[in-house]
Amino acid sequence: MGVPSNERLPVVTAAQATTELVRSLKNRPLLAAGASLALLGGAALAVGPVFLLGRIVDLIRAGNGAQTLPGLLSIIITCALGAGLLNGLGHTLLGTLAARVVAELRERVTHATLSLPVATLENAGRGDTLSRVGPDVAVLSSASRGALPTVLGASLMIFVALVGMATLDVRLALAGMAAGPMYVLAVRWYLPRAAPRYRELRHLEAEYLNDVVGTVEAVHTLRSYGLEKQRRRQLTDSAAAVRRQAIDSFSVFTRFVARENRAEFIGLAALILMGWLLLRAEQVTVGDVAAATLLFHRLFTPIGAILAVTDDIQKAGAALVRLVGVMRLAADAEPAQPGREKETAVEIRVQGLHHRYPAVEHPAVDGVDLHIPAGSTLALVGATGAGKTTLASLLAGSLHPTEGEITLNGRSIAEFDESQLRALVSVATQESHVFAGTLRDDLRLADPTADDTTLHDALKTVGVQEWVQSLPEGLDTRVGEGGVIPDPALAQQLALARILVRDTPVVVLDEATAEAGSAEAGVLEAASQAVTAGRTAVVVAHRLDQVCAADAIAVMADGRVIEHGTHEKLLAAGGRYAELWDAWSTGREEEMR
Repeated sequence: MGVPSNERLPVVTAAQATTELVRSLKNRPLLAAGASLALLGGAALAVGPVFLLGRIVDLIRAGNGAQTLPGLLSIIITCALGAGLLNGLGHTLLGTLAARVVAELRERVTHATLSLPVATLENAGRGDTLSRVGPDVAVLSSASRGALPTVLGASLMIFVALVGMATLDVRLALAGMAAGPMYVLAVRWYLPRAAPRYRELRHLEAEYLNDVVGTVEAVHTLRSYGLEKQRRRQLTDSAAAVRRQAIDSFSVFTRFVARENRAEFIGLAALILMGWLLLRAEQVTVGDVAAATLLFHRLFTPIGAILAVTDDIQKAGAALVRLVGVMRLAADAEPAQPGREKETAVEIRVQGLHHRYPAVEHPAVDGVDLHIPAGSTLALVGATGAGKTTLASLLAGSLHPTEGEITLNGRSIAEFDESQLRALVSVATQESHVFAGTLRDDLRLADPTADDTTLHDALKTVGVQEWVQSLPEGLDTRVGEGGVIPDPALAQQLALARILVRDTPVVVLDEATAEAGSAEAGVLEAASQAVTAGRTAVVVAHRLDQVCAADAIAVMADGRVIEHGTHEKLLAAGGRYAELWDAWSTGREEEMR
């Protein structure tokens, strides 16, 4: 059941995120230098015509424009063409650089996410996890294509224009720089207010996504508890929180723009006044003042461009600190402890187990005690929302119990690090996924060292060897997106084959054969039994015919184990399991008529 997160994945400071970004840029010095030089040259050529226009004004006032005007116009055209070419080259190089940096960050974040303990991700909530590897990366990628070229190009244009004004007359440049303090004050007012607002916006969007995903996944549980209205209110409140935060963030941005406009007015007014005073003193020409005024006015466009993407920059910054936070968390994780000799048989004991999801009134698991002998199979049955999946997740180590203890061969499951636990326990759920790539690659995700003999044995055991032989390239056939897409039942068989390849002593099957229709039920059930044979197994049953061969059956209701025993013993007891069996048997007979 998806639930609200109670511990977000961490974020880092802006300085730490910048350090990570600079490190990625340093790995590509030629691209970074080439893009910067090309854009700088383009900016220089772009302001060149402004100086020439000032020269034209002075020549016309002196009555000499007729002779030199054609030559100056040709130079202006040449500058414009050169600026276009250099800017195009600079944007191409910058786009390539940004794409490679974002691709590297995406790969590192994905790798870091997959390296984190499952319990950490579950505790943070699926929404927070999905938003970091999905929307956050998308925001950063979008900013790298749009905001980054805009900001860099505009910044270089501002720099070149200010230098150009200084070459005309330092006093004109100083007058224009009267806007500087106003800009600084505006930025200093904006950044401390905007950054936390945009970070909170990203967090709220992640929480909303978590609520949506959790609602879709837990719809049957919510209905069984009659929580539809409560959950609907929660979704409405979550969406409203995102909307309020977005409006608040943008309102700060609009006030920032107003302050920037005042700075532009002050700078232009100061420049015109200084130009008038210098003209009266005959210390500059009309052309100099005209050129300086045009240069300053030209700053409005790059400054406006930067303001236009400030919202995107803040969103990208908020996304970056979240992405680097995941990378740092994975890097700071404790290294795997030296593994003990591989376990061949594992006994599981559960004592006083409780688990309650945050913001959920009812406990999902409430005081469970179990003993699963090594090599035996325990089937969990019960109505939707009884707590079967939560108990299975606790036994697999995917969730941490609120109270109580789980031991594997007498050792608390809390003492195992992630790598040790994964070497002991394999999990297959109803939501099987076929990974894009060759069938060999898909299977070897479970064990990269597995040879073809091991793969074929696993495929044969789960009953798909004939299907593999029918593929055009056998194990080298591409499956998943862009290749052969197996039907749901076949995808489940491949998931079970991966468990065989991994060969752990404990397996947890959470409705792993639920996708089977009547035609595939027998095949999937046989595959499931082959996977659990000789292993300690916990099976969350979708159909009651799956549990008959189990060594023990635990019937759950409201998070508790209300009955426990073999199939025959529970039928003879005439309790809840017997009622479920009678109802299921009657329904099956009606289907077969």
